[in-house]
Amino acid sequence: MDIKRCGSQPSGKGPTEYFTGTVRIDPLFEAPDPARINGASVTFEPGARTAWHTHPLGQTLIVTAGCGRAQRWGGPIEEIRPGDVIWFPPGEKHWHGAAPTTAMTHIALQERLDGKTVDWLEKVSDEQYQG
Repeated sequence: MDIKRCGSQPSGKGPTEYFTGTVRIDPLFEAPDPARINGASVTFEPGARTAWHTHPLGQTLIVTAGCGRAQRWGGPIEEIRPGDVIWFPPGEKHWHGAAPTTAMTHIALQERLDGKTVDWLEKVSDEQYQG
């Protein structure tokens, strides 16, 4: 058994090359091999969002607070709220973040494949974010 105590892992800022706006990433866990899953709690200030990206084995988001947005490539912008669970299949290009005037926090779960959990792409433009 391994218990990660609250506060034992430092918070970090979402890197500007992968995020727009103010984003805080709180690591939750990274399972040791042969398990592949890791998780983080991510808080987006109003208007903040990820860049477009994909995950080799998919991603699950569990919204825990606030109001946000998520979009897959070619699809509509979806409003996401606490209790919503969002699944992005492997390789699906997408982004997610806060609503324009409301912060949002979600737990992000994804698995490693050959040491990689995410492939970052171009930033989401203001026009794409506004829909």
